[in-house]
This record gives sequence, structure tokens and C-alpha cells, in this order.
Amino acid sequence: MTQSIPFRPLMVICRQNSSDYLREMSHHVTPDPSVPTPAELADQTLPFAVRRSGIQGYGGFATQDIPAGTRIIEYAGARLTPSEAEARYPDTPGARHHTYLFAIDDEVVVDAAENGNAARFLNHSCAPNCDAVIEDGRIWIETMHDIEVGEELVYDYAYILKERHTPAAKRRFPCACGAITCRGTILARKR
Repeated sequence: MTQSIPFRPLMVICRQNSSDYLREMSHHVTPDPSVPTPAELADQTLPFAVRRSGIQGYGGFATQDIPAGTRIIEYAGARLTPSEAEARYPDTPGARHHTYLFAIDDEVVVDAAENGNAARFLNHSCAPNCDAVIEDGRIWIETMHDIEVGEELVYDYAYILKERHTPAAKRRFPCACGAITCRGTILARKR
């Protein structure tokens, strides 16, 4: 649920000194979901830490050895209908696609940009070491094989695009994983 910002007349804001204004406004600003919060950076309850990634932006890196089959985190966020998700993030032709949406089924989409957690920083790879598992209406990220300390946790987003996978479509959904098997896109293979 989105928190509404109360209307404040401009003349009241202008009378406040700048530090009061900044302190007041900081409670109404939604943080950038592409940047981890201090709490996410300091979270030691997870078997991974969020830090800069060579793949893209931030990523999750193992802070301990993690055995295969370990459920490491739930992909959390606001639960939306597909039409609500489309309204929030309209697809702009020719623009690079980037959201924190994850479809559970045809009726529920999780938006980790709102009330999400560190799972949103796990990057895509065409050579994944994790998998997304949907169970009882929840999304879990699990390891596919043993993970060593320092290894980046990645899974195949396998984004489903109904339109033809033209070169232009693939450019909107690029992959930079660097794997030998990299297909150059986060799109699922067409069957």
C-alpha cells in the first residue's frame, strides 16, 4: 500500500529552515529500490551480503559456504495484479526494461520495489547457481549447487515475453552475466 504525502502549503515549507525541511521531507521520500538501505547492507542474518556487482548494480554475495538445496531468502514485496503491475511500469518501446516484478501466477505479481528485501538484488545469469521456487503463493530463492564464500548468487530470470524475440526486443532485456553460455538476454528461450 502506498503512503500518501500530506499536502503542505508552500508558504509553511518556506518558513522552515532548510534542516527542518530536509528532516521533514525525508520521512516522505520513497528510497530508490535500486540502492540497498543501510539495514540491507548490514543484515547479518542472511547467508549473503549485498554489494556492488560486476553483472549489474548490486548483487548478493555468499558470506559463508551454502550447501545445495538451501532456501536462502523469500522474494518479498507488494502483491499486485498483473494490470496493476502494468499500470505501474508501462513498457516503453525501445527503452531498457528494468523492474523488480516477479510473477507468481496469472493473478499475482510481487513488486520488490515496494516493501521488498535483499532478494531484489540477486542478479540474472545464464549460468545460474540458484533457482526461484514458487510454493504456497510465495517465491523462494534456493541454491542449485554448493556455493562458496564470495560467490555471487544468481538465478535465471527467464523473463517471458509474448512478442517475437527480435534484436530490438533482446536489447530491451539485456544480460551482462559474462557466462560462457550467455544468451545475451534475460528473456526465456522461445520454445
